[in-house]
Amino acid sequence: MIKQNDDKPLDTIIGRFVWSKAGRDKGKLFIIVDIADDNHVLIADGALRRISNPKKKKLKHLNITNVSDEYISQAVLMKKKLNDADLQKAVLRYYDEHENNLLSGEE
Repeated sequence: MIKQNDDKPLDTIIGRFVWSKAGRDKGKLFIIVDIADDNHVLIADGALRRISNPKKKKLKHLNITNVSDEYISQAVLMKKKLNDADLQKAVLRYYDEHENNLLSGEE
């Protein structure tokens, strides 16, 4: 099983929301949709990065939140077909639910 630096299984981060810390997508919110290897994951948001063409990103270039979308996690793990609208809705839900924390800088 692949491990992350903090000794948590890396496959538990599928469906988690992440903020890009580097690159042209810096500051954007994405969802981890797959694991590429020990140091890379695949991210998408359904708009800038489609599920059909996720971005391979180094873990060190991501700020991984403790929040995950249960529907996305289960769909990926159960090999169900995801579409871009599912990811877009999840990102919007994250913004709606965490808007106050985002504005005050708590998250």
